[in-house]
Amino acid sequence: MSEDRSVSVAQGPLVGLRVLELGQLIAGPFAGRMMAEFGADVIKVEPPARDGHDGGDPLRKWRKLHPDDPSGTSLWWYVQGRNKRSITLDLRVAEGQRIARELAARSDVVIENFRPGALEKWGLGYDVLACDNPGLVMVRLSGYGQTGPYRDRPGFGAIAESMGGMRHVTGFPDRPPVRMNLSIGDSLAALHGVIGALMALHRRRESGKGQVVDVALYEAVFNMMESALPEYDRYGIVRERTGTSLTGIVPSNTYPTADGRHIVIGGNGDSIFKRLMRAIGRDDLACDPALVDNAGRAAQAQRIDDAIAAWTSTHTLGQGLETMDRAEVPSGRIYSVADMVADPQYVARAMVEQVRLPDGTPLAVPAVVPKLSRTPGATRWVGPTLGEHTGEVLAELGYDAAAIAALHAGGVV
Repeated sequence: MSEDRSVSVAQGPLVGLRVLELGQLIAGPFAGRMMAEFGADVIKVEPPARDGHDGGDPLRKWRKLHPDDPSGTSLWWYVQGRNKRSITLDLRVAEGQRIARELAARSDVVIENFRPGALEKWGLGYDVLACDNPGLVMVRLSGYGQTGPYRDRPGFGAIAESMGGMRHVTGFPDRPPVRMNLSIGDSLAALHGVIGALMALHRRRESGKGQVVDVALYEAVFNMMESALPEYDRYGIVRERTGTSLTGIVPSNTYPTADGRHIVIGGNGDSIFKRLMRAIGRDDLACDPALVDNAGRAAQAQRIDDAIAAWTSTHTLGQGLETMDRAEVPSGRIYSVADMVADPQYVARAMVEQVRLPDGTPLAVPAVVPKLSRTPGATRWVGPTLGEHTGEVLAELGYDAAAIAALHAGGVV
């Protein structure tokens, strides 16, 4: 990672692409972060301090803060904001809106995750911006999308995970639905936003025209629901919570071990199932013609799970993993973040990256993925301080020092 906090020469497949990020918190900024990691010049617009508030993306203050930073910056921010240029701009005032339009006119992509209608109220809707920049691609992330009866409702990732179906199938059948201890709905929407933006940019190469990428958080979650809908339509089956197993795919479960831990085993391939049964001393099940394929195994899922659990319960986690490895059966233990940073596969793949914060403090952060062989992404700098690049970006638009000072004095930036 470059120690230089100024904008350095980018690398990655998106070099030359300019992205204007108007979002905050998770979905929009995660989409912008991915594009920045792969070389795009991402200009993040944040509200200036005003009315006694600190200003900036609220995520700057979320979760655990950097203990040696007097401003109290979130450790998460250093990852979510990496490689971005931060400018402050009040989008509620006419001068701020005018500057935002100037920036959009020079951008390839605008990312926003305000409630539908907010940009239009500020004179920053797609129709307005596309007049000056017909090739502009706008990624719009919202709880329910830009249309429909729910469009004006506030929508967070937790609601999307519920409406999209994920919560209904997560947990144990005799207990209330549970959530992951992550904002997975926002992250899935962000990934859909990036994919949509790249598809729209590809199309622009032929047509010269941009377009809107309309991502509803609940729809991004719904897109992950596999066969739930066609199975309901054809058979009236409603997929329910099944704890640690996977409906209709057998065996694929989590089993207890003799040392009080758990092993995850996926033996649902036909040949893998036979190897698994022989490895645990159950040749009778390996040779049972009723279990030769997944359909037959699904009909006897409890019998198979009981057999595997009886074996794992008499072996430690290490013994179980070693046996499965010898038999070439997919298996694993359940990792905490402490396990991740110590694991040789994570180390070999350089999945934990060491960066330095502005005050020189070292910090481990997730490395950039996916890994491209010829034009990989990289961390060039960690999340910037609020408004760190305001003067720089305004100068690129042609503002001189006196004009920038006046904007500061007027609270516009």
